[in-house]
Amino acid sequence: MLRVALTGGIGTGKSVALARFAELGAAVIDADDLAHRAMQPGSEGHAAIRRRFGEGVIGADGRVDRARLGAVVFADDDARRDLEAIIHPAVARAIAAWLTACERQGVRIAIAEIPLLHETGRDKDFACVVVTACEESEQVRRVMARSGVDEPEARRRMAAQWPAAKKARRADYVIRTDGPLAETRRRTTEVWRALSARPDVGYSSWSREAHAPGLGVPAGRRPGRRRPRSNP
Repeated sequence: MLRVALTGGIGTGKSVALARFAELGAAVIDADDLAHRAMQPGSEGHAAIRRRFGEGVIGADGRVDRARLGAVVFADDDARRDLEAIIHPAVARAIAAWLTACERQGVRIAIAEIPLLHETGRDKDFACVVVTACEESEQVRRVMARSGVDEPEARRRMAAQWPAAKKARRADYVIRTDGPLAETRRRTTEVWRALSARPDVGYSSWSREAHAPGLGVPAGRRPGRRRPRSNP
């Protein structure tokens, strides 16, 4: 089974690409969805968030108010790291269990959308990495529109992640999302075709530490020093 990580900066179109991959036949999972589940009332994550951040981030319905929590963690690096320490382990366990289940079910290509893939060191768990990217000005515009924040706040949130260019340099495939939705979907389809044609599709396991020529990272390239392939 080919294990693929989909990542990219906030507002770069990861969800659009993931939805298209699902339409094309990939098994997919979204780390953001898992993070939301990890903070539902009654969960360990919810209790830990309440203890760390107080009642101010809990809504009247007892759920974590993500807007309030976001305002806190994006303004305070220590608070953001504390939140990540609460949520990320649960997300990592869920993705690992899902990948194992996919492999047992005979899935050929499994794609996990993980926004903080490189920041959390998870890239080593995947055979290849797909990155969505767009111009910085477009990314700022999207974050402002989606989150209802001003430009300084949008840039602050973007700065909490690796720069898009840095992520793209470590990618196997880059999907540019600057254009219309139809163009992003077309480019995602092209990457899907490339993934489907890889020689490691169908192998039962893969590790970056023991890859062989033709499996995962092409021979002659070291993880973290790969040359990205931009789609047409």
